[in-house]
Amino acid sequence: MKQFSLNELREMYLSFFESKGHLRKKSFPVVPQNDNSLLLINAGMAPLKPYFTGQEVPPSKRMTTCQKCIRTGDIENIGKTARHLTCFEMLGNFSFGDYFKEEAISWAWEFVTKVLELPEDRLFVSVYEEDQPTAKIWHDKMGVPEDHIVFMGKEDNFWEVGVTGPCGPCSEIYFDRGPEYGCDSPTCSVGCDCDRYMEFWNLVFTQFDRQEDGTYLPLPNPNIDTGMGLERLAAMMQGVSSVFDVDTFKAIRNHVCALANVKYGESDKTDMSIRVITDHIRSATFMASDGVLPSNEGRGYVMRRLIRRAVRHGKLLGIEGLFLKELVKTVVDNSKHEYTELEDKFDYIVKLLTVEEENFNKTIEQGLSILNGYIEELEAKGEKVLGGEASFKLYDTYGFPIDLTSEILEEKGLGIDEEGFKAEMEAQRKRAREARGETNYSGRDKNVYDELPNTLTTEFVGYKELEVESTIDALTTDEAIVSEATEGMAVNIISKVTPFYAESGGQMGDSGTITTANGTVEVTNTTKVVGGKFAHHGKVVAGTVKQGETATFKVNSTLRLDSARNHSATHLLQKALREVVGGHVEQAGSNVTNERLRFDYTHFEALTAEQIERVEAIVNEKVLEALDITTMETSIDEARKLGAMALFGEKYGEVVRVVDMGRYSIELCGGTHLVNTAQIGTFKIVSETGVASGVRRIEAVTGRGAIHYYQAIEKELNEVAKLTKTKKDAVAKKVEHILAESKEIQRENERIKAEMAKAEAENILDEIGEVAGFKVLVAELPAMDMNGLRNMGDTFKDKLGEGVVVLASCMDEKVSLVGMATNGAVNAGIHCGNIIKTSVAVVGGGGGGRPNMAQAGGKDVTKVKEALETAKEIINQQLNK
Repeated sequence: MKQFSLNELREMYLSFFESKGHLRKKSFPVVPQNDNSLLLINAGMAPLKPYFTGQEVPPSKRMTTCQKCIRTGDIENIGKTARHLTCFEMLGNFSFGDYFKEEAISWAWEFVTKVLELPEDRLFVSVYEEDQPTAKIWHDKMGVPEDHIVFMGKEDNFWEVGVTGPCGPCSEIYFDRGPEYGCDSPTCSVGCDCDRYMEFWNLVFTQFDRQEDGTYLPLPNPNIDTGMGLERLAAMMQGVSSVFDVDTFKAIRNHVCALANVKYGESDKTDMSIRVITDHIRSATFMASDGVLPSNEGRGYVMRRLIRRAVRHGKLLGIEGLFLKELVKTVVDNSKHEYTELEDKFDYIVKLLTVEEENFNKTIEQGLSILNGYIEELEAKGEKVLGGEASFKLYDTYGFPIDLTSEILEEKGLGIDEEGFKAEMEAQRKRAREARGETNYSGRDKNVYDELPNTLTTEFVGYKELEVESTIDALTTDEAIVSEATEGMAVNIISKVTPFYAESGGQMGDSGTITTANGTVEVTNTTKVVGGKFAHHGKVVAGTVKQGETATFKVNSTLRLDSARNHSATHLLQKALREVVGGHVEQAGSNVTNERLRFDYTHFEALTAEQIERVEAIVNEKVLEALDITTMETSIDEARKLGAMALFGEKYGEVVRVVDMGRYSIELCGGTHLVNTAQIGTFKIVSETGVASGVRRIEAVTGRGAIHYYQAIEKELNEVAKLTKTKKDAVAKKVEHILAESKEIQRENERIKAEMAKAEAENILDEIGEVAGFKVLVAELPAMDMNGLRNMGDTFKDKLGEGVVVLASCMDEKVSLVGMATNGAVNAGIHCGNIIKTSVAVVGGGGGGRPNMAQAGGKDVTKVKEALETAKEIINQQLNK
């Protein structure tokens, strides 16, 4: 076999099909144009879809391209195997209603046997089992022996996307690479999972239009769509076992090895990292050249993910400093001949990737260190799943995508608490503006708390005390450690002892005051920061406070009690939900403030009004029972014996805190609570909604929040009573009476409108025309909704005998269109769905329907007449075919 470089093979293919009358087009960008169905171009035919569907007229009925593609579904497999790629080039020749099977097969066979000079005895073809004409062409016209033609089922050799639309059988060409690539099975042949028989070219014969009922109708103009992976072809022609051994890939691969001072082929672990970098730098370079920018969403996230994965594997290989920019040149040098944009934008690509690498380098070392610490902890405890709080910290603080964390854990045989991560993400969005400490890095690799002594820790005594004396052991702004702060300054105070509860477990941090002999700080929030420290965030409202001063730390007891009411109520709520809804209910997240409680739980459908009422009643029953709330610290095993519920995915130490509410609810919890359920006062659910698949959310109020809620409701009731001129206890009956009167007025209004429409109908019947022997009525009616328009349509259709009715009406700045046809008109070619679909587009709407009836709505009331003229034109076309 002759050997050709990848660039030579590309040129050979494109030149060959140029000689067959194909228009040679350069690759389209990897960013789809006017195609929201794709994130990135993933196949050679993808940019040509408008030509296949007929939306656009192709510049030629025959085209050939080599399309650069990005496929994201295999990112996790990149590097693990020697054949998966994210970025690849797809050779293709296409016919838009021009030639069909015989030409496509003939040229494919000519290219592989005459141009590539592949030995015919090592070539095999697969054919769809019901496509005998294709098999006949291969055997009778091309001379392929019958034992080299393999019939396969629909799963392997029939191409279709979705339930309707263009589709058809396909035929694939295989190359026998030899027994050394086989599995030694006596049944090894085309279709075997081993590497002996390589499929390298797929010929798709798009000849059917699949209908909604599953039938396949012949397309009037069948199309040809072929695809051949250039890298796979090159591997085959160059006699190498992997795409990473192909010349252009090998150049990048060798450059990676030189930077890392390693050899390829000596270690599976090292080889994986080399392959990851080789593929990802190529992908990122091509994406950058087409304008993709790294970001946290969409295609930008794909790019960022690839860059960061490449950088991480560079670290694993021991590459120091910035290295992506070095590899960009190798990628460009090997592909610039075909993709000139790579060279044109070289400086831009290098800058873009370098900045992204620099940004990631600022955090990756610290992030990897933290993750390795988590892994060591998991392994020491014999655990297999990293908690959501830890994985979110890696994401939010150190810039680690969740899938990167998951991938590293997978390499160690560990997993990740994905639901816990999602809950943390939701909580972060809510507190983003106020977030401090560990959740406020925004890409920074350090914050001010990292500069404090690691020996400084905070002891929380707030379960029993709300006011203590302690010292101001550290005083900071958000940017720096300071020795003193004056009136008006925002500060963060850290002490060795505090009664302030720090935000955690879904419960908000305490507020209050810190007072010294010389000044006062108003604390608005308390959080846990690095190294077991509690940071009291606030503002100096009087005098001056200094580091080292003795201070009185006083919690706002009113707000603490309000938070405790809501927190204790969540425990009762969870227990009540399990009783009413089922034992599958688990806490999926919570957020407790002094104003309200929010409780996320696992469930798969909305609660009924009766269930909500029952849950609410149970909680209030337990409030009225005045159950004592006790806490104790014990071992996790003892807590389980007591029947204590633990948070899903939460990691607990040897000693846990158990909160027991009269033996009704027993949970592990570190938050602050009441001493008796009667202190809750009352409990009211204000909403129940869905937040994610399988996760519901209840929001509720207690105590003073419930009082405020009821006061607001009563205020509304008083207002309604005033408007209806009745007493509060008679409002419901009064409103019922008003609604009954309103319905009667509406019925009378409808009757009058019907009479007017009937009179109008007599006039409109004068507008009936005739097309090809069928009656046609296209008219606008005044101020009528869709229901009224349909009724009028039925009336007119009955009067036509055989024909078509299209009516339009404007009401409340909206346009309604209805089309109806008799059976005879439908049999003659009328399709109301197509008429209305095209007509409503004129008024900025969408819709359609069946051949005999269709309706749609639009917004542009100024173009109703134009829409009706369009309908007339389509009716004429359909009846005059």
